[in-house]
Amino acid sequence: MSSSMAHRDLQRDLENKANELGKYQKDIAKNHQLRKKYTIQLGENELVLKELDLLEEDANVYKLIGPVLVKQDLAEANANVRKRIEYIAAELKRLDATLQDMEDKQNSKREAIMKVQQKIQAIQAGKAKA
Repeated sequence: MSSSMAHRDLQRDLENKANELGKYQKDIAKNHQLRKKYTIQLGENELVLKELDLLEEDANVYKLIGPVLVKQDLAEANANVRKRIEYIAAELKRLDATLQDMEDKQNSKREAIMKVQQKIQAIQAGKAKA
């Protein structure tokens, strides 16, 4: 195979790998946005839980459903908030694992790109000598 064909194949390979790297970067950015949203929700729910813990057992608790405030049992409200906190914490853990996996893939893709670039440079250096 001639060096110009090898060079074209490597250029194509480099473009494909760069596109894949861009996809990983977009996915990582989406993950960060989603993680930020869940972190905010977790903080809000933890604050609500602290507020509920301050209430007396006979206190009135209301839940906003659409435009209406509906009376809710304190124990039920407490349980709902705790379940929501558990769910959000589990989602954050899942997102962290996904993020780690995507970052590992991104790093391996960067290494592959560097190897292809080195091959291209070697071919170009060979052409320059010839």
